[in-house]
Amino acid sequence: QVQLVESGGGLVQAGESLRLSCTASGRTFSIGAMAWFRQAPGKEREFVAAIGRSGGTIYYADSVKGRFIISRDNAKNTVSLQMNSLEPEDTAVYYCAAKARENIATMKYDYWGQGTQVTVSS
Repeated sequence: QVQLVESGGGLVQAGESLRLSCTASGRTFSIGAMAWFRQAPGKEREFVAAIGRSGGTIYYADSVKGRFIISRDNAKNTVSLQMNSLEPEDTAVYYCAAKARENIATMKYDYWGQGTQVTVSS
């Protein structure tokens, strides 16, 4: 009973920045860690970044380290992804995901958004 909705996608040129947001609704008290994934046409879904429930534990994929920043605001039930120095290779549908609060140790995400398109032109 958790719904995730992404926003902020769009078309930008290489080198520019974009900020994605994800808003959770429903049984938000049940949400633990949150993350961003992406999937380009013809490619597998790829992990981008994750943040623990309190915001103290953060992981990034090597491909985005130093360029992307994940953050969350539990009071607003949101998680954001600040994407800097975007490259054409970052073009994908970006998905917000969340774990159930009791899901601490697994890599499985229990709730997913519908995705938002990010297109980076060269």
